[in-house]
Amino acid sequence: MDKKIPFSPPDINEDDIQSVVETLRSGWITTGKKCKEFETLLREFTNTKNCSLMSSATAAMELALRLYDIGAGDEVITTPYTYAATSNVILHTGAKAVFVDTIKDSFSIDPNKIENAITEKTRAIIPVDFGGYPVDYDDIKYIANKKSNIFKPNSASSIQNKLNRVLLILDAAHSLGAKYNNNFIGSELDFSAFSFHAVKNLTTAEGGALVYNDIDSIDSNIIYKELAKWMLHGQDKSAFEKTVGSYKYSIDLIGYKFNMSDIHASLGITQLLRYDKMLEKRKSIFDLYNSIFSQYDDFIIPPFNEHSKKSSYHLYPLRIKNYEESDRDLLIEKIGKKGVSLNVHFMPVPMHKAYRNLGYDIKDYPNAYNMYKNEVSLPLYSTLDLEDASYVAKSIVDYCHKNK
Repeated sequence: MDKKIPFSPPDINEDDIQSVVETLRSGWITTGKKCKEFETLLREFTNTKNCSLMSSATAAMELALRLYDIGAGDEVITTPYTYAATSNVILHTGAKAVFVDTIKDSFSIDPNKIENAITEKTRAIIPVDFGGYPVDYDDIKYIANKKSNIFKPNSASSIQNKLNRVLLILDAAHSLGAKYNNNFIGSELDFSAFSFHAVKNLTTAEGGALVYNDIDSIDSNIIYKELAKWMLHGQDKSAFEKTVGSYKYSIDLIGYKFNMSDIHASLGITQLLRYDKMLEKRKSIFDLYNSIFSQYDDFIIPPFNEHSKKSSYHLYPLRIKNYEESDRDLLIEKIGKKGVSLNVHFMPVPMHKAYRNLGYDIKDYPNAYNMYKNEVSLPLYSTLDLEDASYVAKSIVDYCHKNK
């Protein structure tokens, strides 16, 4: 074994450590001032009016659905080419997940197929920025508006009646720092949910955020207050507010425990303050991979900078021509013996047991399957040496050429 190259360790420096230690020593470690500071920085970074920090991007997406009163009898459209979190939140509400295949030879959901999938029961659409590469937001908005005439709100939901249209929620778990029309993403759809899990570009160990502007006539501050209730058991006061004058509070709805702590936010603050440098390093590795693999006809390099879209370089999903699942899996095994950890993103959701048991079948999504069967994800992180990245790429090239 020549080297030991992990797949995606976190980038933690002394500033990160010191920030967390200061919070631990402060006497206040749950949701408080550090969370407010991190929210402010994220609002500024994404150029949005409001930001609600949560325990995960999964929590953020589910609360966006809950806020819109989505439940049994409703349908939510999303892509099969994603991690199960995207569709799990739909099922948690009692709604039906309606999968729409990807564009041929693309990881992105097909807007034309979205149009065909919208019915009177459709309440929301959740596209996914796979690997950090933006989907076609404008196309999705156009299709949603085009079919708005068949939307029928649930009479009990005031927010559905106010908007009177399908809600658009972006699963941006991979794409903090991606650009659309030269702007950092966050305000293109109604909500954008970011992940700060340990393997993401920016980490708080665990955590996520939902960013948004005013949504039509609904003020973002009203949305912020409602989300604050949903993420803290329906309580109308935060823990911090209860310490400054009154112990009394009201449980206004049956909520969750989805809030972020100041410990996690402290890590997020210092990470975000140096995030531009982290992105630059990820781009340099991405560029190096491209320069090597583009020399050969065996490989399909991932999209990263086309037209109005620019990646956040979260994943490097290489595809290998004429490979099937078994070929790809053997490559991962053999390269692993050389000390290189490779991965696959993702096995499409309908292929998993829980979803097969619900009646979903990958045969209905041939484009997604064809993207998956020969995809392999390479190490890509801001502490990876370019020399090691070169070793990864050349190991794959050598293996593929020896085993044609």
